[in-house]
Amino acid sequence: MAQQGIQLDEAKFCCSICLDLLKDPVTIPCGHSYCMSCIKGCWDEEDQKKIHSCPQCRQTFTPRPVLVKSIMFADLVEELKKIGVQAAPPDRCYAGPGDVACDFCTGRKLKALKSCLQCLASYCEQHLQPHYESSTFKKHKLVDPSQKLQENICSRHDEVMKMFCRTDQQCICYLCSVDEHKGHDTVSAAAERTERQKELGVSQQKIQQRIQDREKAVKVLHHKMKATNCSADKAVEDSEKIFTELVRLIEKRSSEVKEQIRSKQKAEASRAEELQEKLKQEIAELRRKDAELEQLSHTEDHTHFLHSYPSLSRLSESTDFPSIDIHPLRYFDDVTAAVSEARDKLQDILTEEWPKISLAATEVDVLPPQPEPKSRADFLQYSRQITLDPNTAHKYLLLSEGNRKAKFTAEEQSYSSHPDRFMDRLHVVSREGLTGRCYWEVEWRSRLGVSIAVAYKDISRTGDECRFGYNDKSWALNYIYPNCQFIHNSIKTPIPGPLSSRIGVYLDHKAGILSFYNISETMTLLHRVQTRFTQPLYPGFRVSSLRDTVKFCKLK
Repeated sequence: MAQQGIQLDEAKFCCSICLDLLKDPVTIPCGHSYCMSCIKGCWDEEDQKKIHSCPQCRQTFTPRPVLVKSIMFADLVEELKKIGVQAAPPDRCYAGPGDVACDFCTGRKLKALKSCLQCLASYCEQHLQPHYESSTFKKHKLVDPSQKLQENICSRHDEVMKMFCRTDQQCICYLCSVDEHKGHDTVSAAAERTERQKELGVSQQKIQQRIQDREKAVKVLHHKMKATNCSADKAVEDSEKIFTELVRLIEKRSSEVKEQIRSKQKAEASRAEELQEKLKQEIAELRRKDAELEQLSHTEDHTHFLHSYPSLSRLSESTDFPSIDIHPLRYFDDVTAAVSEARDKLQDILTEEWPKISLAATEVDVLPPQPEPKSRADFLQYSRQITLDPNTAHKYLLLSEGNRKAKFTAEEQSYSSHPDRFMDRLHVVSREGLTGRCYWEVEWRSRLGVSIAVAYKDISRTGDECRFGYNDKSWALNYIYPNCQFIHNSIKTPIPGPLSSRIGVYLDHKAGILSFYNISETMTLLHRVQTRFTQPLYPGFRVSSLRDTVKFCKLK
C-alpha cells in the first residue's frame, strides 16, 4: 500500500508542462501547480496579449499573477526524491525523426497523440487531457497527429480555412469569402470533401481496372514469348537441317541465318522483358496510388484532404501499348521457307535470294507495331549513330569527324581501289545497313545543292545509274538551288518551302516508311514515302561544289 501511495504522489507532483517532478513549485489562482520556470516561460510568451491562462484548464488571469514558491509542495517533492522515486516514467515515448512532437512539452518533447484542428496544435497524452476533461474544448476537432496544421491557416487573414472556393479551386477562410472571393461559388470544406470523396471512389475503380488490364497483359506477354521461343527454336533446327545439305560454299550463310534468328529472338525477348518491366512498374505505381487514395479517404482533416486530393487523384496518361493476342504463331516459318527456296536456287542465292532470308529473320515482330513517333523526343528514341564508309567515297570527298562528315575538295584523296567506290559521282554511303526503326539527322552546307539519300548496297557505282534517286535502288531528298525535290526511279516530286540546314530522316523498314523533316525550333514534315523495302538501306550523301559539306549529327 505504501508503494502505491508513492506512485500516486508522483503523478500529483509532476509538472504538466515539463512532465518532470516539480522544481520550485508554484500554485496559480485556478489551483494548478507548475514549475516556476515552466509557467513563467509560458506566460512570458503571452505577455503581448496581456492575458495569461492556465495551460491545463485555460482559465485566464488579468493582470499577470505574481508567482510565489509553494513551500509545502517543495518539501514534499524533496521527500519524494529522497526515497528514490524517478521523475520520468520509463515508458515515455519521445518524438523522433518523422514523428509529430507535442507543442506544449518543454525540453525533450514527447510524441503527439492527437492534433487539434481548432487549436492548430498537437498534444501528447498528458497535455491532451484538458481536451477530454474541460467543456471549453468540447467542440474542438481532434485528428491523428499531423505536421501540416499550418496549411489550415489563411496566410492573409491568419484564420482557420473552413471553406472552399469552387471558382478558384482553393481552401479559404470566412474573411476570404467576403473579401477577394466575394461572389464566388463557395461551400464548406466538409461539403466539398463529400463531393471529392465520391470522385476518389471513381478514381480508385479506374486504377483497379488498369491494374487488372496490365496484369493480364503481363500474362499474355509470357505466353507470347514462350510461343516465340518455340517457333525460333524450330526455325533454327529446320534451317540447320537444310543447310547441312548444301556445299561448303553455303556453310557461311547457314551460320549467318542462325545468328540473325538468335539475334532477333534475343531482341524480341529484350523488348518483351522491357515492356513487362514497364507494366509491372506501372502496376506497382498504381497500387501505391491506390493505397495513398485509400489512406486519404479516411483522413479526418478536410483541409489536408482538399490540399492533397488534386495531386493524388490525377492519373498519369496511360502508356499506349498494342493489344497482344494469345494465339501462338509460327513467327520464323518465313525463314525456313526462304532457306528451302534458296536451296532450290543455289546459283542465285548470293545475288537475289539472300536479302530475303536476311530480312525475314530481322523483321520478325512478336509484338504488334508501335504507333509512329509524333514529337522529336519520340523520334530520338530510335536515333542511330551512323558513319560513312571510306571504301565507297568518291576520291574528291574528304571524310572527317570520325567518318561522319564529307567535304568536296579540289585535291584527290589517296583512297585505295575498291569495288564499292563511287567513280563518276560525288557520292558516299554509310558502313551500316539499316533495318527496323531508325532516325538520324544531317547538317549540310552548299552553294549549289546536295542530296540526302538512302540506297541499297547493290546500287551501281558508275555512270548515270549510280545517281541518287535516278534508279529503283535509291531514294533522295535533292536540293538544287533554289528548289527542293524528292526523287525516286527518276520521278521527281517538288517540295515547297525553304530547306533547313538540318534535316531529320526517319525509317521504318518493315512498314516501308521513309520520311524527311525540316529541323529548326519545330519539326516539319517535308516528304513521306510509303513503299516496300526488300534490302537493308544505306544512308548516303551527294555534294555539288567545292567546300560543300554534309555530316551525320551526334544525337543524345
